[in-house]
Amino acid sequence: MERDSSDEDDDGHRHLVHQNDTRPVSSTGRQRSALDIEDLDSRIGAARRFSFRLSRSYLLAILISVLFLGAFFSADVRGLFSGDASAFEVDSTADRMRESELRALSLLKQQRLGLFGLWNHTFLDSASARNGTANFTFSSLNSSVLKQDNDHLLVSSSSLFEDFKTSVLRQIELNKDIEEVLLLPHQSGNVSVENGDGDMVDVSFGDFGDRCRTVDQSSLGRKTIEWKPKPDKFLLAICVSGQMSNHLICLEKHMFFAAVLGRILVVPSSEVDYEYNKVLDVNRINDCLGRKVVMSFEEFSKVKKTHLHIDRFICYFSSPQHCYVDDEHVKKLKGLGISMGKLESPWVEDTQKPNKRTIQDVEAKFTVDDDVIAIGDVFSANLEQEWLAQPGGPLAHKCKTLIEPSRLIVRTAQRFIQTFLGKNYIALHFRRHGFLKFCNAKKPSCFYPVPQAAECIKRVVERADAPVIYLSTDAAESETGLLQTLIFSNGKPVPLVKRPDRNPAEKWDALLYRHGLQDDSQVEAMLDKTICAMSRVFIGASGSTFTEDILRLRKDWGLVSRCDEYLCQGEEPNFIADDE
Repeated sequence: MERDSSDEDDDGHRHLVHQNDTRPVSSTGRQRSALDIEDLDSRIGAARRFSFRLSRSYLLAILISVLFLGAFFSADVRGLFSGDASAFEVDSTADRMRESELRALSLLKQQRLGLFGLWNHTFLDSASARNGTANFTFSSLNSSVLKQDNDHLLVSSSSLFEDFKTSVLRQIELNKDIEEVLLLPHQSGNVSVENGDGDMVDVSFGDFGDRCRTVDQSSLGRKTIEWKPKPDKFLLAICVSGQMSNHLICLEKHMFFAAVLGRILVVPSSEVDYEYNKVLDVNRINDCLGRKVVMSFEEFSKVKKTHLHIDRFICYFSSPQHCYVDDEHVKKLKGLGISMGKLESPWVEDTQKPNKRTIQDVEAKFTVDDDVIAIGDVFSANLEQEWLAQPGGPLAHKCKTLIEPSRLIVRTAQRFIQTFLGKNYIALHFRRHGFLKFCNAKKPSCFYPVPQAAECIKRVVERADAPVIYLSTDAAESETGLLQTLIFSNGKPVPLVKRPDRNPAEKWDALLYRHGLQDDSQVEAMLDKTICAMSRVFIGASGSTFTEDILRLRKDWGLVSRCDEYLCQGEEPNFIADDE
C-alpha cells in the first residue's frame, strides 16, 4: 500500500529541540556568552544540522513502516482473493475431471467391445484354420468374407494379418484417446503432464505408416453370378420408397433380380420416378458387362411399340400394402400407356420385418415364362446381403462398380476438389433436417448436440491430420455456424467448406452448365455424394441412406479408410429430448 508523497514531506519539516541544552566549551576554555553573535550563529547552524539528521531518520523510519504495512496488507488481500480463485479453480478442475472421466468410461467401453470382438475373431480364425476354412468378419465399413455352398472362400494369411494389425492399431488409438481425455484437465497453457521418467506419455505410430490409409480389399475373393439376359424377357423396376438414395439401392437390387431371372432390366421412366439419365450413365452398365442388360423406358417403349403391357406384376412385399405401391403410382404407370393385371404376391412379407431370402427363394417364386414382368419396390428386401456388400457388388463385370455418378458429375467433383480442397480432406455428412425425430425413435438415438458432434469430429481430424473438411449438410446456418466455431486442431480452426453459390468467375462447375444440368437438386445431391466418396476420410450419419450410398461408392472405388466412421460412433447423445 502506497501513501501520498506530500504527507511524508510535511513530516520532514518538524524539528525537536532539547530544553536543557549544555553549551559547548570553546577551544580556549572560556564559556561563550549567550549574547555572542558568532556563538549564536554556530548554535543555530548546529541545531539545523541536528534537526536535518533527525528529519532524515524519521523519514526513513516512516518509509520503512509504510512499506512494511503495505506489504502486510497487500499480502493479506492477495491471500484473500487467491483463496477465492483457488476455490473457483478447484471447482472448475473438478468439473473438467468429471467430464473427462465420463468420456474416458465411454471410450473404455468402446475399446472393451473392440477387444472382445478381436478376441472372438482370433479364436474363430484359429478354429477355421484347423478345419481348412477361414471365416472372417470385417467392420461395417468392410465387406465380409462369404460362405459358399460347396466350397469355402479361403482368405490369405497376409490379409488376415493385415486386418489384425488394423484392429490392434485401432485399440492403440483408442487407448491414446483415453489417455489424452484423462490428462486434459491437468494441462494448462504450455504445461504438459509427464510420466515418472520425464518422457511425454505418447505412442508413436511411425511404424504403422498412415493411420488413415485405405483398406486393402484386393485379396478378397468375390462371389458373383453372370448376368446373361434373354433378349425378349424384361423386368420393369418399380422404386417408390424414400428419395434418390433409396431408389439407387432399390435399382441395384433390381439388377440382382434381373440377373437371377435372366431378364433385361428396364429403368423407370422419369414420368413416374427420378430422371436417372441426369445422374447415371445407363449405357455404361452395358459396357461394363459387354452385353445389353439394361435399357431406358423410352427404348423399351420403342421395342414394344404399342403393346406396353405388364404380363405379371409380382409384389416382393405383401404388407403393409401390395408391392409398396399406392393408387397414385399405378395411375402414373397407366398414364404412360402401360396396361397391367392385378397385383399379386408369392409370399407373406412385411417391409418392417423382412425375412432373410436366398437366390433359390427368388428363382422359386419369381421365375415365370411371361415376357414382361414388374416387381414391386425391393429397397427393404433382405436378399443375399453378403453378396450385395462385396466391393463391386454381386454381378460379374469389368468395372469397379455398376451404379456410379455420371462422367460429368465425376469430372465436376474432381474440379471442385482441385479448386477448394486438395487431396487431403475429410468429408462430413451432417444430416439434421427431419433427423431429430427419426433418430430419437431409435435406441440409442443418432442425433447429437452440436458441441458433442464437434468433439467427435475433432478426434477424427487429429487422426487424419487434415487441414479442411467438406461439409455436406441440410442443417441451418445457425447449426453449421456453431459447429465451425467449435472445430479446431493445434489451436487453429479447421474450415468447413460447402459448395458455394454459382459464380461466373469460377469454372469448376462449367461442365454442368454447358450440359444444362445446373440448379438440379438431384444432380447437386449426386455431386455432394461424389465429393464425399472421393475424400481421404469420411464421417457419415448413422441411419441415412445418403451416407450408405457414399459408403458403397467408397467400397467399390477402393477408397475405404481405416478412419471412416459414423459421427460419434459408439457414443450416445449426452442429451435426448422427451417424446411428444
